[in-house]
Amino acid sequence: MATFGTVSRGWKIFFWLAAIFNFLIGLAGMFAPEATTDARIVGLLVFGMGIVYMQVARDPLRFAPTLWAGVVGKLGVVALLGPQAIGPQGEALIVGILVCDALFAIAFLAFLLTKAGAAPVE
Repeated sequence: MATFGTVSRGWKIFFWLAAIFNFLIGLAGMFAPEATTDARIVGLLVFGMGIVYMQVARDPLRFAPTLWAGVVGKLGVVALLGPQAIGPQGEALIVGILVCDALFAIAFLAFLLTKAGAAPVE
């Protein structure tokens, strides 16, 4: 019976960091005193993706395909908010979050295109 390769401890820690990042950003979005209803909903969705990353951290090869949602979501947020964030009305905090999102998306892609597609080991 074929078994699948293992994932390094570094990747597991990375996915835990992605989960924690999303939990913190999501909670901040949901509970900021000035947050609108729309911002609270976005915060809830960001927090929910943190749960996805937590599952990936627990079993990276099994849950790797769910990272495609993270790639699309994170790159989409960067594309939608980036131009305004780097403009004259932009905020450094938002730019920092978008940079983190872009870096997470790139790393997710690296994992998906290398580790997740690994052939089974006999």
